[in-house]
Amino acid sequence: MKIALAQLNYHVGDFASNTARIISAINQAKILQADVVVFAELSVCGYPPRDFLEFDDFIRQCRQAVETIALACQGIAAVVGAPSINPAPRGKPLYNTAYFLADGAIKAMTNKTLLPNYDVFDEYRYFEPNRLPYSLIEHLGCRFAVTICEDLWNVADDPLYVRNPMDELISLNPDLVINISASPFNYDQPAIRREVLSRNAITYHLPVIYVNQVGGQTELIFDGDSMVIAPNGDVIAGLKRFEEDLQIIDFNPENQSCILHHTSRSFPDFSPLEERKIQYPASSIQMIHSALVLGIRDYFNKMGFAQAIIGLSGGIDSAVTLVLAAEALGPENVRAILLPSQFSSDHSITDARTLAENLGVPYEIIPIEEGFKALKHTLEPQFGNLPFNLTEENIQARLRAVILMALSNKFGYILLNTSNKSEAAVGYGTLYGDMSGGLSVLGDVYKTQVYELARLINSNQLVIPENSILKPPSAELRPGQKDSDSLPGYDILDQILFKYIEQRTGPEELIREGFDASTVRKVLKLVNTSEYKRYQTPPILRVSPKAFGMGRRMPIVARYLS
Repeated sequence: MKIALAQLNYHVGDFASNTARIISAINQAKILQADVVVFAELSVCGYPPRDFLEFDDFIRQCRQAVETIALACQGIAAVVGAPSINPAPRGKPLYNTAYFLADGAIKAMTNKTLLPNYDVFDEYRYFEPNRLPYSLIEHLGCRFAVTICEDLWNVADDPLYVRNPMDELISLNPDLVINISASPFNYDQPAIRREVLSRNAITYHLPVIYVNQVGGQTELIFDGDSMVIAPNGDVIAGLKRFEEDLQIIDFNPENQSCILHHTSRSFPDFSPLEERKIQYPASSIQMIHSALVLGIRDYFNKMGFAQAIIGLSGGIDSAVTLVLAAEALGPENVRAILLPSQFSSDHSITDARTLAENLGVPYEIIPIEEGFKALKHTLEPQFGNLPFNLTEENIQARLRAVILMALSNKFGYILLNTSNKSEAAVGYGTLYGDMSGGLSVLGDVYKTQVYELARLINSNQLVIPENSILKPPSAELRPGQKDSDSLPGYDILDQILFKYIEQRTGPEELIREGFDASTVRKVLKLVNTSEYKRYQTPPILRVSPKAFGMGRRMPIVARYLS
């Protein structure tokens, strides 16, 4: 039996596009003589659909799309994901369902049992867990145990759920496990995912076919990384990360062996994503780079946006953001605006111009000094002789945002925010100033990781001027200003932030680990009292296991460590 793994880029709610892509892949797999083609979880509607699931019309269109796809399944079968209606009088109104399609019709349905309700997941908000006895899907003499994403994630030594679907399915003597998934990327996820899938294969002595989606869905980025695992736990076929892909394996149910049969990235009815410059296996910083490029590209493409605008300061954050945007959208579709003040150094302007010229990005210089003087004059009756302080610094940041947003409105650009995770964590940014934007590119990337990205970008040729990387970080909003005036060094700050945010390490534990007590208390207080700022930031592309946004839900009005 030949089974195709179809790893596609879906668009939430775009039923016409999703259906066309799925049918195109079915036709391609049929040409390659596949017997079954497998797609991702909720592939018909895109993942995550969130509160669209509360609209009856949305569910109706899901069903219509499934039926349309079923008509294309003549001489080939398919497994697709979509919501289905729960007919029971009690419980949530929907199931998260895998549909088995063959002979032009829906032949079987399998509902998801384990519904994640942590971090970025809130599936129990919408779906009823499967409580019915399990059954296998039989096709051409092969018995499939079809599972959906989290249904395979309960093999840990400390399981999160009481029920384990595979413990029940294995008693039915399946030949093969198929898992359709919507597993968002973070830089730890590929290793964890492979460990979980391998453990299932070894535990149940079965090959596992795993199909994930690819592409950006607002802040979530899906890396694909679909694969086939042999019963001994080895990965015997793997699809590309961050790209659409289709592969076919030969499966022999008699000895449960899988052999890679064919690889194809030629989808006749739509253009696949272009090849990435970075090949895999890859380090975490390489994966972060590719994820951010994909996240930017899909945010713009799926929202119907064409061009981006960036305030380019000569510093490392805006430099890395500009490089990523130019790679994602093309340099001709990115506009850099240099906004020097009287406090900007000459080398900052030079570095910014050099970077834009290196990339072929059009740029303009719009000084803000006159506007700053005009605003100070306007406020003289109120400010009087009060000394220059943070207020005047923030006025400059907000003036820059006013100019960038004016250009955005006039010419249809989307402003990309350049703040990094370290700054966002401690509130080192100005609301309605440098925290403005339609999308935050580096908001889940610590400052030390930004430096790693810059070194990666420069690894083949000098793109970002060395001075932007080597000079002490500064907002340049007052004479001689440096980030280190008000923050610990980023090498220390990022360690504390990572342990507190990602690992949930408390203050006393951090102090016992050797961090300075006053520094720990200062940093954690800054993190907690800056929550109100983060509630007002643009969507942040998620690349870590714990990003600011929907996956980290903290109260604004609280006294813990404040």
